[in-house]
Amino acid sequence: MIDEETKKIIEKYERKLGERIEMDQSRPMNVAGNNDGGMTKEYSQFKQDMIPQIGKYEKWCKSLGNFITIKVSPKDREKIQKNINIAHLDITPSQVLSLAIITLFLVFFTGILITMAVYIFTNAFPMLFLVLIIIASLFIYYYSYSTPERLANKWRLKASSQMVPCILYMVAYMKHTSNLERAVRFVAENLESPLNLDFKKVYWDVETGKYPTIKESLDAYLEIWRDYSIEFIESIHLIESSLYEPNEAERVRILERALQVILDGVYEKMLKYSHTIRSPLTNLYMLGIVLPTLALALLPLASTLLGGAITWYHVIVLFNIVIPFFVYYLSTQIMLKRPGGHGETQNLEQNPNYPQYKSKKPYVIAAIITIPLLLIGLSPIIMKLVELTTLDITMKELGIGIMGEMKFIDFKEGPTGTTGPFGVGALLISMLVPISIAAFYSISAKLRTKELIKARNESNKLEDEYASSLFQLGNRIGDGMPAEVAFGRIADSLKGQTTENFYRLINTNIQQGGMSLEEAIFNKRRGAIVYYPSTLIATSMKILVESVKKGLQVAARSLMSISEYVKNIHKISERLRDLLAEVVSDMKSNMTFLAPLLSGIVIGLATMITTILGRLELMFTLGGDQTISGIGSLSSILSIFELKTMIPPYYLQVAIGIYIIQVIIILTGALVTVDSGEDRLKTTNELGKNLKRGMILYAITAIISIVALTLLASIALKGI
Repeated sequence: MIDEETKKIIEKYERKLGERIEMDQSRPMNVAGNNDGGMTKEYSQFKQDMIPQIGKYEKWCKSLGNFITIKVSPKDREKIQKNINIAHLDITPSQVLSLAIITLFLVFFTGILITMAVYIFTNAFPMLFLVLIIIASLFIYYYSYSTPERLANKWRLKASSQMVPCILYMVAYMKHTSNLERAVRFVAENLESPLNLDFKKVYWDVETGKYPTIKESLDAYLEIWRDYSIEFIESIHLIESSLYEPNEAERVRILERALQVILDGVYEKMLKYSHTIRSPLTNLYMLGIVLPTLALALLPLASTLLGGAITWYHVIVLFNIVIPFFVYYLSTQIMLKRPGGHGETQNLEQNPNYPQYKSKKPYVIAAIITIPLLLIGLSPIIMKLVELTTLDITMKELGIGIMGEMKFIDFKEGPTGTTGPFGVGALLISMLVPISIAAFYSISAKLRTKELIKARNESNKLEDEYASSLFQLGNRIGDGMPAEVAFGRIADSLKGQTTENFYRLINTNIQQGGMSLEEAIFNKRRGAIVYYPSTLIATSMKILVESVKKGLQVAARSLMSISEYVKNIHKISERLRDLLAEVVSDMKSNMTFLAPLLSGIVIGLATMITTILGRLELMFTLGGDQTISGIGSLSSILSIFELKTMIPPYYLQVAIGIYIIQVIIILTGALVTVDSGEDRLKTTNELGKNLKRGMILYAITAIISIVALTLLASIALKGI
């Protein structure tokens, strides 16, 4: 029997233990058994802060998508749900389909109402507008319905670009600590978004009781990659199997094999992709650039032969709305086929200069520079709107006698009012419209990305040198030298290299600042990693700090292993760039050279046709009807080719100039995705460069073609 005093003591400690258990249970437990709610909180915060564009789509699905309930076929439901899961969307397949159908009908019936209103008030039926509304409604349906697939693909591209670093970090960690829970946690803490979100969710699912162990949670997560990256799954399974290997040497060999599996898998997939992408890119260039540009050369004559049935706004709708959508669709299909595993892994939001990228100031500066140019380019239209067409002067008055009495801007009075401008001067002024638009994007892109690209290039240069210096550091530590001393010795042997400053800064923090090794590297104010923000360097240094606690030999082996892996990854990356080099080079030359060059020549041909017809009309007006040997009378020629019904070259040039800008924007995004995966910083930077190159070439070619072919036409007609 327990006496009364003993019972009181037991009850006392039972109460204390119960209070402690309640307090601990009020805090979420992680897999390692520690009270740490950071994973769940970070997971929720990350989803809220990092993917706001997905949040907007979720909001529309949950509002309009719940307006009606539509049953989705089992086959489509499975496909949509799979994309929803990959993209981390909190919606249902029924909401996706409902939103797509509702937006289709909203756009369609709004267009019908506007069409009927225009017909009632103007007694003219806007057939073109109705056709555009039908096309727009179908496009809205397709865009809305396929949004989960696009978001899932963007997520896959970004996440899969971090697969190789993920396996590298797990292997490097487990080589000195054979613990899967800690290795997964290490990856979740050190990998960049969005793959780190997935690994945090692996923990989150165990914390909430969805899976009993980290292995089961990890295996369940890997199923989303089964149809997309089987080599990633195989590598993770090899890492898991190393836990059951009693022999240390064999365990290390299995871990090394895991990294080799994913490197080989990525290379094989990119090799296949580089071959299969050639034909789609050729079709994209021919159907989206060459054929539309060649068709443009026929539009001036076609518009005169059809008696004004084709007008300038038809050209703008075709070249600036319909064809760009077609090019965008083709480029999207090419990007959807890109395999993952290779690409830029640095997270833009973590760059210290990210506020500069998000700033609105570059847009303001670009607008101040380009808006005056745009207004000058639009001045012929402004003259027409405010009825200042009488202020036009002749080319002869400007000192260009070879073109005689032809007007500089050249408006003409037709049966439907003032038409034009048809003049060469107006055409040259119109060049400022696409130039100003391209300059706006180019200037703002350069201002937004200049410092970030510079920092990234320096970081990449540091990482290129880092592998060999890391090997030297591992050797020094392996020889028995303390890590705190080894950094100073390595800095002395790296004179003139970028990595010298990094190691010397760590040594200074230790020797002069009295910091520990971890503080010298990771101190938030003075740590060396603050000045060298590289994920690879930060992760390898964390592995060093962890492994030093287990002994110098363990730390030395870890550093030399990481060095060898980094060299292999760099080698594979260079081979992948070689595979894609020809495709990327062809695509870039088509975008920034052939398309602007061809378009500029076509604009010159359209100008020559207009000049010839304008000169013939002027001769008829001043000299009456004349018979031209071998051609016929002027009246018969002008009755076939009515200049007043022709599409003015001014509008042709504006349409094709803006089209070149649109093509460069679309293809730059496709080019960067093919080469580097989902990379906003590189896309913005390359867009600024490509617009600058493409528009300069287009402007030079077009101006030379306009002037040369106009003078040629004037000289040829002078003798008639």
